[in-house]
Amino acid sequence: MPPQGETIAVDFGGTSIKIAVTQGESILKKATPLPTAVYKSPEEIMAAMSHTMKELLREYPHAVAVGLGMPGWVDFYRGVLYQLTNVAVWNHEVPVREVISQELGLPVVLDNDANCMAYAEWKLGAGRELSNIACLTLGTGIGGGIIIHDRMIRGRTVSCAELGQTSIAYNGRVGPFGNRGAIEEYIGNNEFAADAVLAYAQAGITKTKAECAPHLLEQAARAGDTIARHLYKEFAEKLSVLIMNLMYTFVPEAIIIGGGVAQAGDLLLTPLTESLKQQLFPVHYKALSIRPALFGADAGLIGAGLMAADYADNVLL
Repeated sequence: MPPQGETIAVDFGGTSIKIAVTQGESILKKATPLPTAVYKSPEEIMAAMSHTMKELLREYPHAVAVGLGMPGWVDFYRGVLYQLTNVAVWNHEVPVREVISQELGLPVVLDNDANCMAYAEWKLGAGRELSNIACLTLGTGIGGGIIIHDRMIRGRTVSCAELGQTSIAYNGRVGPFGNRGAIEEYIGNNEFAADAVLAYAQAGITKTKAECAPHLLEQAARAGDTIARHLYKEFAEKLSVLIMNLMYTFVPEAIIIGGGVAQAGDLLLTPLTESLKQQLFPVHYKALSIRPALFGADAGLIGAGLMAADYADNVLL
């Protein structure tokens, strides 16, 4: 297969906005990230993004399209972003695709950032050559993307596969939209750290949330800290409920997991598979395949770029 054309890719985060020139799985150049919090309106955000993309286009004038991965409620088909997660100033509907396309004079595709990660892993990463996968990103929130029969599943009017908002407890913690038991209220990075602070306090040990960041808990668990190991076991049991639901819903060929906590390897995967074995029908358990994501922190950029290239070629699925 000949290499796809160059694209401009955007991976929008709550802390920074990453913008790059991509080609296939290669990142040809990264611009200096934009600090998300300094902008006072969606218009300011889009103007700053457009300025940076125009600078990249001067160096890469043959870019064929723009791919935008944004962590909010997206209408993929209309190119509209309703609300941007963790960015308070973006609280209303904005026609992002139309604005950016007019600014740059290029085709633009807009999708949820977790869908971009899933697209990258499906096309060229851990899910390559598979037709049915579910991708999970474990971070501040829990993102998801689903491919069924070689097609990305997108909501008719708004993002679907918002797996972080699905419930693991009908009378549990209240999520941001009034939904009870949303899984990211239990295993998002902040919630994981808060639960760790409480667990240590109950053992008479004082720790801050910063001292209970996932990578520090992993280090502690591997050094023999029994509290940290138990916290990872509980994390795995909660995550297993979500994966169990996915297995019973559509039996994917693989569950691909990315994000910081996912890098814990056997510390997470061993109790996770043990918990799933207890919850799945034997045929479902035999079909279970959990794989680590391949592209790490660059998955969003790579996926947005791949979407843009396929959009330009009129083959986006």
